[in-house]
Amino acid sequence: MSDSATRLAPGATIGILGGGQLGRMLALAAARLGLKCHVFCPDPQAPAFDVVRRTTQADYGDENALDRFAEAVDVITYEFENVPAETAAFLAERRPVLPNPSVLATTQDRLTEKTFVANLDVRTAPFAAVDSPAGLAAALGRIGRPAVLKTRRFGYDGKGQALIRETTEAAQAWKAIGAHPAIVEAFVPFEREISVVAAR
Repeated sequence: MSDSATRLAPGATIGILGGGQLGRMLALAAARLGLKCHVFCPDPQAPAFDVVRRTTQADYGDENALDRFAEAVDVITYEFENVPAETAAFLAERRPVLPNPSVLATTQDRLTEKTFVANLDVRTAPFAAVDSPAGLAAALGRIGRPAVLKTRRFGYDGKGQALIRETTEAAQAWKAIGAHPAIVEAFVPFEREISVVAAR
């Protein structure tokens, strides 16, 4: 469905995929604007469940539950990037989903995301795909050390990451991230980190 003309009137319901702390904060902010929220999350202990009018506790692949969820909301968003892109695409056929599911598919894989940004001619830390211990050794040979090995998916807030200062630490880093498909990134001169939150 097109999201270009989505307008929410007071009392409208926002569907939120994911029920963690960001979903909770989103729901609280929406309530101050006179908007209701309905959270869909597989975790029965989801923190956002405590602050919304409606909840659906089901797997992200449960199409019957997703259909019922879509019927109960006016627009859908997600609280973090680890919601399956297929779930967002399924729902986008029923209700406006913002951001577009293609954005979710890009941001939930670090290699896809970094490649996308680099193709926009935006500078990033040097990086390389890593799928094996041999690939890690080759990437470190090109990128140098120190470096950070990161899982491509399901890593956040430092999870799924291992620091490599010496060549001898590479094998341990590969084990530490569970031998999952990864990227390795070089260190860069660092002054500050800036986060930008935008709303419209």
